Amino acid sequence: MKYLYILQQALIWIVTIFWLYQIAVSFCSLIKLKEKKLIENKNHKFMAIIPAHNEEMVIKNLVQSLREQDYPKDLYDIYVIADNCTDATAEIAKENGAIVYKRFDPEHKTKGYALNWFLKQKIEENADYDAFCVFDADNVVDKNFIKNMNKKLCQGEEIVQGYRDIKNPTDSWISAGYAIFYWMMNRFYHLARYNLGLSPLINGTGFMVKFDVIKPNGWQTITLTEDIEFSLINISKGRRLGWATDAIVYDEQPVGFKQSWSQRSRWSVGHLQCMKHYTKDLAKGVKDHKTLMNFDGLLYMMGIPMMILTFLLLGINTALYASEQMTGIELIYQYGRYLVATFIIPIFTAVVVLLIDKRKVRPMVKGLLCYPLFMGSWILINIKCLIKPDTKWEKIEHVRNIEIKDKEIA
Repeated sequence: MKYLYILQQALIWIVTIFWLYQIAVSFCSLIKLKEKKLIENKNHKFMAIIPAHNEEMVIKNLVQSLREQDYPKDLYDIYVIADNCTDATAEIAKENGAIVYKRFDPEHKTKGYALNWFLKQKIEENADYDAFCVFDADNVVDKNFIKNMNKKLCQGEEIVQGYRDIKNPTDSWISAGYAIFYWMMNRFYHLARYNLGLSPLINGTGFMVKFDVIKPNGWQTITLTEDIEFSLINISKGRRLGWATDAIVYDEQPVGFKQSWSQRSRWSVGHLQCMKHYTKDLAKGVKDHKTLMNFDGLLYMMGIPMMILTFLLLGINTALYASEQMTGIELIYQYGRYLVATFIIPIFTAVVVLLIDKRKVRPMVKGLLCYPLFMGSWILINIKCLIKPDTKWEKIEHVRNIEIKDKEIA
């Protein structure tokens, strides 16, 4: 039992240091830095790219919000990749001013494959674009999105994540859970790291990439989470990603638990795939570049391993109690502090984010109270995916038809 006690103490230090580091970085979101200087002053030419699979219900709203951008209309084009569509997505997109590319490959249906297929053609054409922005079909986009991304490009930034807001935060406790999660991620992960000189991550939708970045190899991703994978590939090479708080995209989130379970399972499996394929590259990046940014990118991969170590630690505590090496009070304390960290502190942190971002708290009360359940279910999802990962892609159906002008997202 002596060795069990030593292992317990070692795990306590590992888990504690990991989370203290995350907390310390998060505080940097409260620092207000000076705006970066422009290294050039011009309006660049953009592609707005929308991979879409059977999105006839929502595609019109996104295309219209992109057409209404406060940016010279001759300096951006809207492309919809109608990916294995069997509905009217292509026709509706074309009627509303988008350039439509139809793709049919039932064996490869994820966004990563669609992006690679499309961008290869633009690279071969030597298309005269400076950068491209990627959106999900259920998004609507703030009118200043491209203008603010152009500013980032003028500041010398090559890959930039925009502010991912939520179209339907009050539809259900599930959509509220997503909203709280993304609001916290925007501030305590992306903004904090950007302020500190570390690297944010591409987060699914509403991001910009300088065209030259992908010209050598195209968009080559192989996992279910092409956004995180693309981020890690670039971080491992020493490229710092950017963050644009004022480039806002509104994203629709699932309202039902079953859809949410399916979507978050895909994300967890994608995270595990990234761990398998890129942990070695990230570790090599730390060795080659010797920067905190690369080390921080490597630590991002440690989220699920830290969950495993926490469960192992709880199991060791139970074993120590069973062998009378730990009292009942000590066992309750050990379990309690991890339960508090997992289920209570996130509520307090979420309220802080709502207040700092000047959001209304009252409409989110139900979501705040249920947030521990939302995050707790994610722990179960991670465990399930560790035991039985499912790499099948499933479409998330949309239930709302929300336009950019709607007050709910104003």
